[in-house]
Amino acid sequence: MSELDLNSLLGAEDDEGPARRRSRGGGGRRGNGRRRRRRRSRGRFIAPLLAFVVLAGIIGGGGYYGYMWINDALVPDDYTGQGAGEVVIEIKSGQSASDVAVELERQGVVASVRAFTNAIGNAGASASLQPGSYKLRKRMSAKNAVAMLDPNNRLRVPVTIKEGLRLSQTLATLAKETGLPLKEFKAAAKDVEALDLPSYAKGKLEGYAFPATFEVQPKTTPQQILAAMVDRYKKTAESVDLESGARDIGYTPHEIITIASIIQAEAGRAEDMPKIARVIYNRLDRKPPMKLGMDSTVMYALGKFRTYATHAELQTKSRYNTYKYEGLPPGPISNPGDHAIEAALNPAKGPWLFFVATDLKSNVTKFATTEAERQALLAECRRNGGCGG
Repeated sequence: MSELDLNSLLGAEDDEGPARRRSRGGGGRRGNGRRRRRRRSRGRFIAPLLAFVVLAGIIGGGGYYGYMWINDALVPDDYTGQGAGEVVIEIKSGQSASDVAVELERQGVVASVRAFTNAIGNAGASASLQPGSYKLRKRMSAKNAVAMLDPNNRLRVPVTIKEGLRLSQTLATLAKETGLPLKEFKAAAKDVEALDLPSYAKGKLEGYAFPATFEVQPKTTPQQILAAMVDRYKKTAESVDLESGARDIGYTPHEIITIASIIQAEAGRAEDMPKIARVIYNRLDRKPPMKLGMDSTVMYALGKFRTYATHAELQTKSRYNTYKYEGLPPGPISNPGDHAIEAALNPAKGPWLFFVATDLKSNVTKFATTEAERQALLAECRRNGGCGG
């Protein structure tokens, strides 16, 4: 066999002979070892690389699902925009932002509790939630819901009760302005314990439903409204030191409020009140006692509304007929305001025993000491189209 055939059978790698391979710096045995080491080095590099690629794929997949889980936790379900429709939400005293969030989600205002608590926390408004009723919309963003729960957006109905209204008029006004049934106000007015009337009120609301402007929330009950009016009365009584003042002039607080109610009903102007108070005290203190003779008390007894009573009306046997009975009537005939109560405690100084509304159109009232002066005022009243004394 030739040398060429033998090389072919041995799988020679190239055309170079052993001498040439040796001349490049190494024998055949050392060359083979070097090639094996290079193969092992490539194996050691490729294996970790493949492992890294596989691990990166696993981590990448897990990272995506992990991100989605974290995203759901940190970015909860939330609506967008202003929403639609109308929902009235009531925040009760003591409720936390979480409590409110639960109610908002329940009524379909926000998409989730977490969305609202996150939004109100980001706005720094958790501590600013105030009790009251608020108008919101369904399916609105949590951010917009937080904005609409600003205390300035509370729903309220301002109801003004004028001085001098009788309790019957006061209840009718409250029912009309709030839309609540009149029968519920009448029932609430009889629940003395719930209203926390002062002990000297003798269990009756007349005179103690203080006239003022009250802001009534949509879900406020008649009992709560009347209780607020009694509470307002107590603040006034405290500010004028009613109990001490009544004691100083020899009357009970209930008698002072009764006198104030007559002053309120009889006076056309606030500046006349201290003088009317003096007329009442002069008549009560006169010896022998002089009947008060107030038309307003007779009108109250009859459930009528006029300045002067007729001769027939003056015959009523009601204890509120101060033409028939001496002293004060059993109780107040209206709900007096600040000026009338202060006038009852601080009457003007003077000898007057009479007063006459000489001009009903301009609310002018004039005062007299003698019967002759009174008759002159009555004549003036008749010339102006009125009559009484």
